Amino acid sequence: QVQLVESGGGLVQAGGSLKLSCAASGRTFSSNAMGWFRQAPGKEREFVAAISWRGGSTRYANSVKGRFTISRDNAKNTVYLQMNSLKLEDTAVYYCAAARSPGVVVPLADFGSWGQGTQVTVSS
Repeated sequence: QVQLVESGGGLVQAGGSLKLSCAASGRTFSSNAMGWFRQAPGKEREFVAAISWRGGSTRYANSVKGRFTISRDNAKNTVYLQMNSLKLEDTAVYYCAAARSPGVVVPLADFGSWGQGTQVTVSS
């Protein structure tokens, strides 16, 4: 089991930027793909972005493509989510997750370890 701790959330104005970090410990981090999900009040948790174990492959939800960038530093056991041009609809709790495989996956069920989440609030 990988333990994950997110940080970097906060309050930002629309059009602004935030960078989320997810620090991993426990089982080998660098062997697994990683992902970011988000959950807004009253909505289901949704996929945001994922990155393969070496960082060579990424995938994004259409709603964030071109604005968000996922990256990882295996030497630091950390995955990042750079969020630019933030919109009101990006407001949610953002969760980091470790996949069960090294390749990029999207379904929530393909992720076996989750962080506690970090709140991102975008204001007008």
